[in-house]
Amino acid sequence: MGVVGDRIGPVGFRDRFLQGESVEGSVRSPILSSWQRSRLLGLSPDQSDLPFKQDIDPDGPLLRAAEPVLDRLQSIFAGSRTNICLADGHGMVLARRFGEKSMLRQLAPIQIVPGFVFAEQVAGTNGIGLTLAERRLCQVYGAEHFAERSQSSACTAIPLRDQLSGHIQGVLCLGYPYTEADPALIPVVRKAAEAIERRLMDQSSAREHGLLQAYLDAASLARTGEYGFNGHPVGMDEFLQSELEQSDQTTLKEKATELMSADRRAAAEVPLSRGRWVTLVSRPVTSASGVEGVVVEALLPEDSERHAPAPDHTHAPAASPPGPHPLVTPGPGPATVRVHGAPRADGPAGEPSGDPARGRVRGLVLVGEPEVGKYAVAARRRLELLAEASNRIGTTLDVSRTAWELAETAVPRLADFVTIDLPEAVLLGEESPHPTTEMHRTVVHGIRQDCPFYPVGARVSLRPTTPHMRAVATGQPVLEPDLKAAFGWIAQDPAHAELLLAHTIHSLITVPLLARGAILGVACFYRSQDPAPYGDDDRSLAQELAARASLCIDNARRYTREHTLALSLQRSLLPRGLPEQSAVEVAHRYLPAESGVGGDWFDVIPLSGARVALLVGDVVGHGLHAAATMGRLRTAARNFAELELAPDELLTHLDNLMVRLDREEGCDQPGSGSTGIVGATCLYAIYDPISQQCTMARAGHPPPALVRPDGTVSLLDLPAGPPLGLGGLPFESVELRLPEHSQLVLYTDGLIEDRHRDLDVALDALNRALAHPDRAPEETCQAVLDAVAPDHPCDDIALLVARTNAVPPDRIATWDLAADPALVSEVRAASVRQLSRWGLEESAFATELLLSELVTNAVRYGTAPIRVRLIHDRNLICEVHDASNSAPRMRLSATTDEGGRGLFLVAQLAEAWGTRYTTEGKVIWAECTLAAA
Repeated sequence: MGVVGDRIGPVGFRDRFLQGESVEGSVRSPILSSWQRSRLLGLSPDQSDLPFKQDIDPDGPLLRAAEPVLDRLQSIFAGSRTNICLADGHGMVLARRFGEKSMLRQLAPIQIVPGFVFAEQVAGTNGIGLTLAERRLCQVYGAEHFAERSQSSACTAIPLRDQLSGHIQGVLCLGYPYTEADPALIPVVRKAAEAIERRLMDQSSAREHGLLQAYLDAASLARTGEYGFNGHPVGMDEFLQSELEQSDQTTLKEKATELMSADRRAAAEVPLSRGRWVTLVSRPVTSASGVEGVVVEALLPEDSERHAPAPDHTHAPAASPPGPHPLVTPGPGPATVRVHGAPRADGPAGEPSGDPARGRVRGLVLVGEPEVGKYAVAARRRLELLAEASNRIGTTLDVSRTAWELAETAVPRLADFVTIDLPEAVLLGEESPHPTTEMHRTVVHGIRQDCPFYPVGARVSLRPTTPHMRAVATGQPVLEPDLKAAFGWIAQDPAHAELLLAHTIHSLITVPLLARGAILGVACFYRSQDPAPYGDDDRSLAQELAARASLCIDNARRYTREHTLALSLQRSLLPRGLPEQSAVEVAHRYLPAESGVGGDWFDVIPLSGARVALLVGDVVGHGLHAAATMGRLRTAARNFAELELAPDELLTHLDNLMVRLDREEGCDQPGSGSTGIVGATCLYAIYDPISQQCTMARAGHPPPALVRPDGTVSLLDLPAGPPLGLGGLPFESVELRLPEHSQLVLYTDGLIEDRHRDLDVALDALNRALAHPDRAPEETCQAVLDAVAPDHPCDDIALLVARTNAVPPDRIATWDLAADPALVSEVRAASVRQLSRWGLEESAFATELLLSELVTNAVRYGTAPIRVRLIHDRNLICEVHDASNSAPRMRLSATTDEGGRGLFLVAQLAEAWGTRYTTEGKVIWAECTLAAA
């Protein structure tokens, strides 16, 4: 800000702007937008001429309503240098008042004479023009004025609206020296505007009162019998309350409003509750002062007929009758109500006739001007649209789909075309740090497909003058009632704007999508078919729709972010690559749920003796918590598997872990705020390619499928076992032999469970998909997903397919020994010979040392019988079995110790070594790479 002479405001910024420099962020957004529009219009700051019009109606409704208020303001500001101005909806000044009368002699005619036009397109940035452009209260200070003539003043202006239609009728503006600026002026201006709007409303009420009086006068003549009416006319409230229930009253008023807005004679038969019906008749009425309106009456049959069934045409308003209406006598001037008799309900619609002597209940429902009825109908439809929006917007947690739902709701009831632009970051679930620079066209929807909007997916670069940027900068909707005069919109892309205007698009509302203080995008509502431009009521409706959609989009964005994080965590905790092993050929798939990432996982764990463990599990729940819990369970399962535990023992350990995790999470403490862990299911299998035996146990998990080499498919009948987390319940292992090249299929329940189909149907589809034993595991995985997986899975799917292999007998060598140290040398010699037969002479020395140490330990510390086994697999596996359960352990030996270095030597020579326990004892094993010497 700065001061130059008697000017106040952003003088330096204004000068920089006029020199073509960027001042964005340094000047208030409405002012900067107005400056930019003024430059686009070719206006010059030093121009002094404004359009002048002399055709001011001194008896216009706005002037009549405002004059007492202007006089009151003049008395309030008496003695001050305040200029009180009233302008119409086009910016033309209608009246002026001055706090100090000497101002009339000091100011230029342009500032004191009514008739000059201060619209922004001809006068640049000023209080009246900016208020009409922004359609709200605005203040302009000193150098914020575009014109040089206004640099020393400030002003506060507010629009004046018709309270029925919401249309801007004019502007009330207070001008004053910048030194007298006072925040207290704003409530004064607001109260004055409210007073003028009330007086405008009173004028409308007076017109309504005249129409009602004309109707009552006609009814009074009817009651005297002058026109032979024998019915029972009663007052509106008395008729509705005495004859109809509340729901019926509402129905009649809504239908009557539609008839009034049609502005013609018509009749409609309306069905009511309990099988009743009533006839509504609308007809013209003219007040004594010449105001033309419409009266809507209800004709209710006498008691004996009130429950008669309504004819088929009850809902259709009738066309105007060809001749004079029986209840209206045309006169030389406008039609005046002349009541002759009550129409028969069974007469032709729109041409009631009947016996005047027949008694009917007749009453007034509505009386007023057609325009008022149109506003009422429009208001009701707006409420209906908002109610519908609550049900239609936000049905999913998808950002793009939610944006489409906003567009589909608005077309065609609010807009003929809708475009929505969202930053790319929002589509990915993030907040955009620079939303205006990365907008992408996300939605284009309208009444037809040939309108040349930027296509979906296009990057949208916005200039500062566009309504889009103004809406984003201010956080408020921007209304452009006439796009031909919207120079900022046209300047974005003149050729493109010309194409849109050629498709009869003429009016625009741009609304920022805001939620929790963040810009999520911009929605644009275009009108083409309705010749009337958008108004403030339409802008408010668009803002309300956008506000509801913004919250839903933000919820979807936050969900997308959480979903992405959970999915990233889930994928990072799943195996990134399968370990090398020869027991099975494995393929796997993981498919996350559409509505949230669950805790499904799988694992392949190589074990000693060429065996392999297969694991599939499912944590109950979705989201980050389920994914994190899955990671903890998978890590624990791998650690337990390293201990060479049997499947039932491993599940018992996992069950105990889940119980402890539940306890730690505090799920048994109400109000702790923790989500807790409900539980998990799991299937654990160990396959031995030497014996071809598979040992399995499950904890509440779906049973695996077995595909035999001959193509038969079966679900293995395993004991179900309790889910993990219940605690204290046993698990049971089952052992069976798998023929070589069988396929073992493990999966989670998301594959077969779907709310739209029976479980048996899914299992049948699974059996059919698996009945192809010649397929490779990768092909089997894809075939199963294609045939069985739901189109829109509501739960994660983990699938593991393992084709079994067998170690050939000629790659296995076994020796049984007695507990005699003298036999150690024989085993060493036999092993060297066996390695020679396998062509592994280079590994003989290391193997000979390993076996020597392992067999010596078994003879010295173990129990007979002792068995030695060599397995030629991917590595060379040495195993020594004895009947003792004592476990060897490696220790640090002192330099004076004579023993204790055997296992240390084994650890140095072997790639891995360990102990596993069996029902008959233990096995000490060691693996050497085939290149070891």
